[in-house]
Amino acid sequence: MPPFVKICGLSTPETVDAAIRHGATHIGLVHYEPSPRHVDLATAADLRRRAEGSGVKVALLLVNASQQVTGQALNLVRPDIIQFHGNETPEWLAAVRRLVPAEVWKAVGLRDAGTLERVKQYEGSAHRILYDAPAADLPGGTGTRFDWSLLKNHRHTMAWGIAGGLTPDNVSTAIAETGAPLVDVSSGVESAPGVKDMDKIAAFLKAAGR
Repeated sequence: MPPFVKICGLSTPETVDAAIRHGATHIGLVHYEPSPRHVDLATAADLRRRAEGSGVKVALLLVNASQQVTGQALNLVRPDIIQFHGNETPEWLAAVRRLVPAEVWKAVGLRDAGTLERVKQYEGSAHRILYDAPAADLPGGTGTRFDWSLLKNHRHTMAWGIAGGLTPDNVSTAIAETGAPLVDVSSGVESAPGVKDMDKIAAFLKAAGR
């Protein structure tokens, strides 16, 4: 069975349509102003509605958002998944999980084997861990990959996936080397920062087996 595939950082109706048409199982909307993929909440809500009825799950990505912003985002966008991509604590994720029907995902920069031990603190508070490259100037979408060998033969105790530096050219290798049940791409299907390329979206999904 091919892995789930999330096309993240979508910002236009046309790219949402392309991701759905070519077989994505998840799409991601970024609400984080420093990101070139940032969409305001009204736009995110419109894009979320565009995916309704498709069977594709919609994730809303937040980074160290305040309680007020988080609540406003959830109420306006009503995503299937809320993906936390900053320094959010397990306690905060657990509180969100208790209060909202959305799945809670936590992105973690995979630096070394010790990271794999530290993510255990999110058991019970996050539904899925998304392993990404360690944060640089931005906490994701930088096109940087981590060392996939860190995941080889690792016994996972939570649902998980991988992101960071994935492209149409390397995603099949990443899946083979890590056994990832979900792959997440953003900059790897762009022609410029924040500008999604329809052909690259199609190629990525094909390479991932969708």
